[in-house]
Parts: sequence; structure tokens; C-alpha cells
Amino acid sequence: MAGPTASGKSALALALAAKLGGAIVNADSMQVYRDLRIITARPTAAEERRMPHLLYGHVDAAENYSVGRWRQEAEAVLASLRRESRAAIVVGGTGLYFSVLTRGLAAVPPIPAEIRADIRARLGSEGSAALHAELERRDPGAAARLKPGDRARVTRALEVVLATGRSLTDWHGEEMPAAIDPAAAVKIFLMPERDELLRRIDARFDAMMAGGALDEVRALAARDLSPELPAMKAHGVPWLIRHLKGAISLAEAAEGAKRDTRQYTKRQATWFRNQLPEFVWVKPDAAVAEVERQLLELSK
Repeated sequence: MAGPTASGKSALALALAAKLGGAIVNADSMQVYRDLRIITARPTAAEERRMPHLLYGHVDAAENYSVGRWRQEAEAVLASLRRESRAAIVVGGTGLYFSVLTRGLAAVPPIPAEIRADIRARLGSEGSAALHAELERRDPGAAARLKPGDRARVTRALEVVLATGRSLTDWHGEEMPAAIDPAAAVKIFLMPERDELLRRIDARFDAMMAGGALDEVRALAARDLSPELPAMKAHGVPWLIRHLKGAISLAEAAEGAKRDTRQYTKRQATWFRNQLPEFVWVKPDAAVAEVERQLLELSK
């Protein structure tokens, strides 16, 4: 079950887990971080006690968690649930997680921490254009496909060639298989009406703030971690850190966080529509019926 931020996925997952006797498996790249329960709207401790929740909050914010690691962990979790004859309800908004689950992943080996740290430090001191120039020397094919300003992809491509001596393109030819058979799974994309989604985004952020999000981000900022780490880029975190540093007001930080989230939900919807068209789009009030319909089809 996929869907944009604030679409109601977590509540629906709880209802389905109770109905099916299942366990909920996280497919959100920010909800893996233990430091970010409130600001990522991770299920509460009370919700986690109601039904099993797996792959939530098990990663430290100092780690650069990857889609490849999630796939390995998710595969192990799904195998365990299968042995227990327990339904797995995979829920989240990270499109790549669903893609690697159902379609597989390029088998790039883990990047050594020292290489990753060196590239991140150089990105901060030299900028992405300098890294792109080095990529042109080491992996011209990748450099030709990437813009110098595409920080994330340029650093990833350079990390891979420095660590392995092979281009990212070469590694993409060695795919890891899908972890599940997509034809044997119910697949839905939860999508409220746009106006309702925007209302939910604003209300959810206000609730996060009332629930202690600022203190949570203050504790994270006190760790003085690299701003390039994924956890430091979670929606709302950079804005609240700017506020804590005295650069902007709390109201400006809140509005910036809400605006970023609104824009992100548009990208989520576009990505799923183009990359995983087999997911059936449903409104929240029709989701349970659609799940039941697909389960019936699978049972025939």
C-alpha cells in the first residue's frame, strides 16, 4: 500500500492488519530512523503495540541507509512472515522501495564508509561541479547523463566508481531479483482529493509541532551530524534547524515545511503513475473494498 505523505496510510494499515491478522512492514525511507518518530509521523508506541510493526525506527540518524539495505531487510522480514502464515502489509511512500520489492535492484556492493565520508566532505568543500568534473574523467558515460548540479546522483556515481573500479552502468547490468511476485500481491495507491490532502498535510504538521517535533529536531541538531545525511533532510528538519539557529521564525519554518511536503506529494504521485502503473489508485474510503476485491481475485 503506497500513497503520498498524509494520505492516511498508517491508519488504514492498522485496520487491515487487524482484519487480516497481519504485520505492518515499513516502506518509508525516513521512518526507518529512530531519531525521527514525531517529525516523520511514524506510528506511535501505542499503535505499534496494537499490531506488529517491522522496519520502523531501527536505524541511527548517523547512518546513510540505502534502498539496497532496505530490500535485504524487507526480504528477510517477508520470508519470516510467510513462514508464520501471516499477511504482510507493506506500507509507505518511498517509490523506490516498492520498485525494488517487485522489480529488483542493481547489485551494487556496499560503499565503504571512508569513501562515502570523503565524498560527502568534498561535496561540502568543493561543490557538485568539481565532483562532476572528476566523474567525467573516471566514468564519462555516467557524467554525460547527469547534470553537474544533481548532487545526489553525481556523488552516488562517483562513490561507486571509486569504491569498485566499475561504473554504475556496469553494475546496473547485474540485477538482484524481485523479492516478491507482484502478480501475487494486492497493490493500491491511496490518494485523497487534492484539497483534502493539502488540508491533511497542514493539520498533520501542526499536530507534529504540538506533539514535540521541535524538541525532537533540537535533539537531532545537537548531534552535529552532516547535513548531507538522509535523516537531516527529512521534511521539516532543515526548516526547524534554521529556526533553532535563529535564522527564521517558527511560523516561517512551519510554512516552509508544509510547502515542501505539498510539493513532494506531487512528485510522489507523478513517480508512481509513471513508474508503477500497476498500482490501483483509490480514495481512502474505498481502499478496504479494493483490497478485498484484489484478494478475491488472487484467490481464484
